[in-house]
Amino acid sequence: MWQRLGKFILKNRIALLSLLALLTAFMGYQASKVQLSYDFSRAIPVNNPKYREYQDFRKKFGEDGNLLVIGVQTDKLFEEKTFNAYAGLLRQLKKVRGVDDVIGVPVAVNLVKIPETEKLKADTIFADRILTKDEIDTAKARFLNLPFYEQLLYNPDTKAWLMGVRINKNLMASKERLGIVQHISEIADAFGKENKLEVYKSGLPHIRTELSLRITKEMRFFIIASLVLSALILLIFFRSLTAMWLSLGVVLIGVVWSFATIHLFGYKISVLNALIPPLIVVIGIPNCIYFLNKFHTAYGETGDKKKSLVMMVERMGVVTLFCNLAAAIGFAVFALTQSQILKEFGIVAGINIMLLFFISLVLIPAVLSFLPAPKSRHTKYLDSPAMNRWLDRLERWSLNHRKLIYGISIAIVAVSVIGIFRLKTLGYIVDDLPKQDKLYTDLRFFEKNFEGVMPLEILVDTRKKRGVVNLKTLEKIDSLSQYLNAIPDIARPLSITEGLKFAKQAFFEGNRQDYTMPSEFDLPALAQYLNNKGEGNNKNSFAKLVTTFMDSNRQVARISVSMADVGSNRLPRMLDSIQARVDQLFDKDKYTVQLTGTSVTFLEGNKYIINGLKDSILWAFVLIALCMLYLFKSARILICSLIPNIIPLLITAGLMGWLGIPLKPSTVLVFSVALGIAIDVTIRFLVNYKQELPHNNYDMKQTVIETIHSTGISIIFTSLVLIAGFIIFCFSGFDGTKALGWLTSLTLVTATLTNLVLLPAILITFVKMKK
Repeated sequence: MWQRLGKFILKNRIALLSLLALLTAFMGYQASKVQLSYDFSRAIPVNNPKYREYQDFRKKFGEDGNLLVIGVQTDKLFEEKTFNAYAGLLRQLKKVRGVDDVIGVPVAVNLVKIPETEKLKADTIFADRILTKDEIDTAKARFLNLPFYEQLLYNPDTKAWLMGVRINKNLMASKERLGIVQHISEIADAFGKENKLEVYKSGLPHIRTELSLRITKEMRFFIIASLVLSALILLIFFRSLTAMWLSLGVVLIGVVWSFATIHLFGYKISVLNALIPPLIVVIGIPNCIYFLNKFHTAYGETGDKKKSLVMMVERMGVVTLFCNLAAAIGFAVFALTQSQILKEFGIVAGINIMLLFFISLVLIPAVLSFLPAPKSRHTKYLDSPAMNRWLDRLERWSLNHRKLIYGISIAIVAVSVIGIFRLKTLGYIVDDLPKQDKLYTDLRFFEKNFEGVMPLEILVDTRKKRGVVNLKTLEKIDSLSQYLNAIPDIARPLSITEGLKFAKQAFFEGNRQDYTMPSEFDLPALAQYLNNKGEGNNKNSFAKLVTTFMDSNRQVARISVSMADVGSNRLPRMLDSIQARVDQLFDKDKYTVQLTGTSVTFLEGNKYIINGLKDSILWAFVLIALCMLYLFKSARILICSLIPNIIPLLITAGLMGWLGIPLKPSTVLVFSVALGIAIDVTIRFLVNYKQELPHNNYDMKQTVIETIHSTGISIIFTSLVLIAGFIIFCFSGFDGTKALGWLTSLTLVTATLTNLVLLPAILITFVKMKK
């Protein structure tokens, strides 16, 4: 079959190359339309209850993750020059397209009672103009007398000041967010530079936008770096510019097709599938090396170029097919998870790895048929004395030191298993950033001074209209708010009760001691402020503040909390503690209370990703084992093939345990990916072993020796390409991508050694094949 296919490709080479060119042109057009993803909540299935609750919250109260915060730390904020510059910063930010509102000290409002009507009105504390020192000092005294703003806009102990920029929720989900957030950052940085203040920026809009920009930059860098590195290795290996450019042509077409596939499936570039194009380069180059190596070997045997090309397809077609199939399975199993972002990654990667096989199968023999026959310098690597000496050493080890090999392997596995029991699962919303990164240090500034910026929302449904406007309900909400405020790493909650305390303080002549919950006697006088009717177009009206924390029917109340990024281990305990307090306060027959927001969806998404990745490893083993069983039709060969590939995974997992590297999406990803790629070496070795066995009268020992020498060079060089390709990821700005790089490289190094040392030893010891 494969021989006929080789002849067919050569006979129809012009038609096939033309078809490939047309398809690539079409794919290139589709690739030009691919877009970045700005949705970071796709780790959860859309039918998940937590996801539905979060979407219901967003429909009712709007986006919880559209507040960008800007912080400064100074004891000179109320000096004339500094304050006027700070107020000027706020005015500038308000003018930025896409900014809905800005909150901060300069626009803080105070509630003032009108003596004639006994009603409250909202007045700006600081006038909207350049202020004198006396005006600032007077307004400052009024501002600092309002407990409502304490720990929200400022920290009195650390002299840290916060400004919040609310970005339009529709623009937040579009590519325009990049320009908006960058413009805000430039204005804030200019203020800091002019006033010699360190400016801190955080909040989900800033974090997500910055991550999106870094993903784009890193994707370009990885593609270019992997191409350059692969080109150098190919040039050193084959000493031929033709072989180098042909191989690069294969992977470049694969990269274009991968971008096109993302668009054709209606997906966008995310933090995960941004890794696919460079992975295509890394995985595609071994295809080229296998084909070219077999072509050079066949040409050395026959001296006939056409016959050698047919032999190349005949001998390497099935090997490369199953190598790509195994690698594709290693990625495609992610499509079986319930996480949308993993499904997209698995589908796109799996499809494109298989497409890569067909691209190389058509392009390499067709193009080589037009080129001159290889010269002696192009095949000199086949007789490399240094490489042959290494292969001789591997041969001696496999033949003469099998017991030692088994002993070392068992000892390493035992140590690795102990390490595996030390593994822990841990993830953060802002994960994988180096601790010295500006994005990370700015987040820690807000966690230190304001207990964090990660949103947690609590919805209290009273199940009846005007149910919130009830003293008992309000007291329960306030009790829960006080409980939340006492939990470390949770900022002071905002709810309707904080607004009522603010109103009560104003009603009783602004006395700071009156910032308390209204009693049953106070509530009737304040009831008018629980109406959802605003005071005309007054954007500072207290009524508008009130409506933020109740729905239009006054049936559902909202408690809005900002918290630190405490990680996936501590967050569940905190949520369980809050839920326990909720159950104590709110009768389930009368109230429905939901915990939602970005913090909750992150935790749920993290569970889905981790569990999905663990399941994917099992599926990868099963599917790859079935492929190996089909290919070799032998249970013994199947066992022999899996042992050298399980051990590297155990070593990597054990090392992670010993080094304290936690299991998280980026590190769990290593195992099924590495298995799918590492098994290629096993397939390459065993197929060659199977092909050579009849030629050696089923002498297993002699066949193993010849297989080591005939496949060893290409295995070593393809492994070097793969290892070098993954090491590129170590230059990432994300710790998770770095871990993916070095952990996968480590797995591939150990897999190469186990396949060239342990696998031959196992074959000689355990496999008995008869003529």
